[in-house]
Amino acid sequence: MNYDVIVIGAGLAGLVATAELADAGKKVLLLDQEPEASFGGQAWWSFGGLFLIDSPEQRRMGIKDSKDLAWQDWLGAAGYDRLADEDYWGRKWAEAYVDFAAGEKRAWLHEMGVRFFPVVGWAERGGYHAGGHGNSVPRFHITWGTGPGIVAPFAKRVRDHIKSNQVIYKPRHQVDHLLKHSGRVTGAAGSVLEASDVARGEASSRHVISEFHYEASAVLVASGGIGANLDMIRKNWPERLGTPPEKMISGVPAHVDGRLLEISEETGARLVNRDRMWHYTEGIKNWNPVWPKHGIRILPGPSSMWFDARGHRLPSPNFPGFDTLGTLEAIKQTGYDYSWFILTQKMIEKEFALSGSEQNPDLTGKSLKDVLGRVRPGAPGPVQAFIDQGEDFVVADTIDNLVIKMNQLTGERRVAADHIIEQIRARDRELDNTFTKDLQVAALRNARHYIGDKLIRVAAPHKILDHRNGPLIAVRLNLISRKTLGGIQTNLSGQVLDETGTVIPGLFAAGEAAGFGGGGLHGYRSLEGTFLGGCLFSGRETGRAIAGQVL
Repeated sequence: MNYDVIVIGAGLAGLVATAELADAGKKVLLLDQEPEASFGGQAWWSFGGLFLIDSPEQRRMGIKDSKDLAWQDWLGAAGYDRLADEDYWGRKWAEAYVDFAAGEKRAWLHEMGVRFFPVVGWAERGGYHAGGHGNSVPRFHITWGTGPGIVAPFAKRVRDHIKSNQVIYKPRHQVDHLLKHSGRVTGAAGSVLEASDVARGEASSRHVISEFHYEASAVLVASGGIGANLDMIRKNWPERLGTPPEKMISGVPAHVDGRLLEISEETGARLVNRDRMWHYTEGIKNWNPVWPKHGIRILPGPSSMWFDARGHRLPSPNFPGFDTLGTLEAIKQTGYDYSWFILTQKMIEKEFALSGSEQNPDLTGKSLKDVLGRVRPGAPGPVQAFIDQGEDFVVADTIDNLVIKMNQLTGERRVAADHIIEQIRARDRELDNTFTKDLQVAALRNARHYIGDKLIRVAAPHKILDHRNGPLIAVRLNLISRKTLGGIQTNLSGQVLDETGTVIPGLFAAGEAAGFGGGGLHGYRSLEGTFLGGCLFSGRETGRAIAGQVL
């Protein structure tokens, strides 16, 4: 059978590109190494947050946003410093993406049935000056249906084309080589893996039963990043973030292994910004794991006090939800791979959310009744399950008992109760006035000026040592892998470039494999909500570009 395009990877970027190509009448072969249960890839597991600018949801919440403000924030976060080389195309993709997020992105998704939770979240708040890292305003739009809600319209479009034989989908096909003839990429070859009935996200067999060889006019690599390949993460770990972590948990399934990045490089593709990556500091070990070393990220409100492994409060502005990589650097400077939150029952009830579609059954299941149940007393059900069964949570009525349990959990007497009490009392004294020199207290009061935070995200300021605020809770926070910010360098059509900046004919890349566009549209940092969005945008633009080039 003759194919116009081979798409490698049935994750979000691959599905978007495949849908665009098939809509344009192109015959597409969609290859994926995982079983059909994993259709949609890593995006299915996500919280479904999307970065939008000046949206109706923002305006209804009283948020004044603009493309100029968003671009100011993007540049402050990205910190591009390789513009003559590795950042050249990444920045161009970023400019196009911000235009998309301020323009047709929402309408395009809305037309396919995507809807959003009405309260806009405020992620990556920064904590620096106006031109520095962070979102000046809330821009994190939670998809109604979370990750599955984003995947669904594209999965449907592709499945419709599968039924009509416009798309031929072959799961359990692991690409081992890209075929090249006279300088042009002409297809893909690899191993057919044995059938597997594992559930979505579970590690599948790599037992080979046969081989395959397919040719096409173009090949699109949309195979994701390296988030589950902890050895590769350590190999590429940047010195600016300290020594590579010895202990780390995984925020993505085992199939996110980076294989196609190396295979693409062997074919001549240029990989850029390898040292740029996005890992979270608020990881907890999943008490009910799906994949190896399965971790869940806490999406924290700003009130928890953050301490290092020895019980020293982290320096400003390393507050929950403010600067992911800045806090990662601060933690690594302590010499340990973990840190602690200390908070109250009142804080955890209002401020703790967990990332992931499976950790938010109310939003994922589109149940308004269950979502409204979050305002009732008590922690949300998935959070309470971690309090009860997660190994990283300890609860006590007094600080002395809490610290005893913290030290028992780590097996080391690293934290001194007197030191913890002194630091918390100092913070609590700052609550006696409406003004303060404690920047975290000032920040959480500032957050409550935003109605969305006041209603459902930020607890009313209160003293941690006041027993009326419920039992005390400590959470051991692990480093958790997640995203690859660098990748295959491409131009604005998604064409892959070689080491000289020359287009490799027939080869394209999109999604996380391409650093979400151009080999790294984020630069050094993300403003959040831009990973799914980067897959949507790069998949769409690259799919349309290929359709326009392949006759």
